[in-house]
Amino acid sequence: MHAVSENTFRSWDEIELFYRFWKPQKKSNKAVILFHRGHEHSGRWQDVIEKLNLPDFNFFAWDARGHGRSPGERGYAESFGGIVKDVDTFVRHVSEEYGIPYKNIVVMAHSVGSVAVGAWAHDYAPPIRGLVLGSPALRVRLYVPFAVPGLRLLQKIRGKAFISSYVKGRLLTHDPEKIRSYDEDPLITPNIAVNILLGLYDAGTRLIRDAGAITLPVLVLTSGADFVVKQSAQRSFYNGLGNLRKEMQTFPGFFHDTFNEKDSHLPIAKARMFIQDLFERPSDQQDLSGADAAGYTRREHEKLSEPLPFFSPKGIGFAVTRFLMKKVGCLSGGIRIGWKYGFDAGTMLDYVYRNRATGITPLGRFIDRQYLDSPGWVGIRQRKFNLEKLLNRTIQDLLANDRDVRIVDVATGHGRYVLDAIKSHGGKPVSALLRDYSDVNIDAGVKLAKEYGLGDVVAYRQGNAFEKSSLAEIDNSPNIGIVSGLFELFPDNTSVRETLNGLYAALEKDGYLIYTNQPWHPQLEFIARVLTSHKDGKSWVMRRRTQQEMDQLVENAGFRKVAMEIDEEGIFSVSLARKIG
Repeated sequence: MHAVSENTFRSWDEIELFYRFWKPQKKSNKAVILFHRGHEHSGRWQDVIEKLNLPDFNFFAWDARGHGRSPGERGYAESFGGIVKDVDTFVRHVSEEYGIPYKNIVVMAHSVGSVAVGAWAHDYAPPIRGLVLGSPALRVRLYVPFAVPGLRLLQKIRGKAFISSYVKGRLLTHDPEKIRSYDEDPLITPNIAVNILLGLYDAGTRLIRDAGAITLPVLVLTSGADFVVKQSAQRSFYNGLGNLRKEMQTFPGFFHDTFNEKDSHLPIAKARMFIQDLFERPSDQQDLSGADAAGYTRREHEKLSEPLPFFSPKGIGFAVTRFLMKKVGCLSGGIRIGWKYGFDAGTMLDYVYRNRATGITPLGRFIDRQYLDSPGWVGIRQRKFNLEKLLNRTIQDLLANDRDVRIVDVATGHGRYVLDAIKSHGGKPVSALLRDYSDVNIDAGVKLAKEYGLGDVVAYRQGNAFEKSSLAEIDNSPNIGIVSGLFELFPDNTSVRETLNGLYAALEKDGYLIYTNQPWHPQLEFIARVLTSHKDGKSWVMRRRTQQEMDQLVENAGFRKVAMEIDEEGIFSVSLARKIG
């Protein structure tokens, strides 16, 4: 038997979310953390926990914001990415508050909860024991033609909008008692915000297309007569998962609520066996530090590097797009900079940061606004925001401990994000050494620092971030090291290791490292087939690093990750790590 208590935890935006804790009779450092489907709450896991019959496990289940006894407008959150960040904060809270290491945590979820948990595993790469995903709502059956485009239009016109769920208890389960309890439960939230429904769809797309980034052991349990979500999407996701230790089982005749059907003992028994098996074997964490030499992102990079047959439909399409961007697109100020300096150049990056559409004629400015609002550039600006957020947090922590702040950025471009952060701490002992390989960037940075009035606390120097002897020239005894937007441009990990090892050597004891990564990009092929790089004027072909790969490289260099931010689309992450050992 477990003793149940009611608690709250403070999430990433300081909101207090409600959760239940089922404590075993004997002390244990193993846990199952549960995430409910849309509309529901943590109390509806009680029967499942009893049937799991795992007396030596701690159990935790939250009420998602806007649900159950957690605060917030019913069925609403500012974004689906915010819910995923809530998942990360909750698991971190359980681990730290109850002394349960990540390697002893299994996460079990249902429907919408399964997608939120899947997105968390994809984006944050948590080193937990494994996942049990029930009826993941990767594709909701909306039963209305062009429903998703219609919802996007509705959101654009009305902003915050809600739809009422068509799902009643009788569409979830054949169990009369479960139907009654669902329909009569006052804590059930019938509405769902349109932005959350669209965020769920977009997260599902990312998971289906990039399931290989998830290398945790995964059990997927699905219902054979599910009127709520599509099983074909679940199968595609399962097939792509990056661990051979995976299972998928479908229960014929089951409605959507897999864990509350008449014969729920069947999927629950399967979940119990899977969880027990996970703990009977050593924790399974794949080593991805060599993924540049072999792995699915390496294969993806090789495929993108190969030219398309010119007369293929895709080849013709990209050729026409490239032609139009060179001719008509040059009316846009940003596209013109891209063709001149490279679309990945520091000059291009600084232009994207400024986010002011320029161009020749109103048409040029219109094209430039569409260019600046493309998913990648929106993600870049969010990356800048997230980098400044973690940088400011780290500066404040150091200042609070009476430590002068000394920053080094090894590939700074113009360094605008560092200048913005330093300026916000005006008068405090904060200084920076900003290095870049390009003379153009160094000259532009010096000019920018003077405009900011920071020429006396910021120094610019030329340096090669991938060269050991150059990194050894860092002489400002930094306690914050930054490497932003660099690793994403180079496919091999040898250079990445050189940079990380050089920063480790340069940083003070207990110093901090802020690093960025690009684990996903929805326009990866467009970039490779159309745009050019500053390095050689040739095609800009990127090899993505999954977050797990990037985090392992950082850990192998002697750092421990302590925090992470990521944009809504999951394109760019910014992580904070601390020097250890």
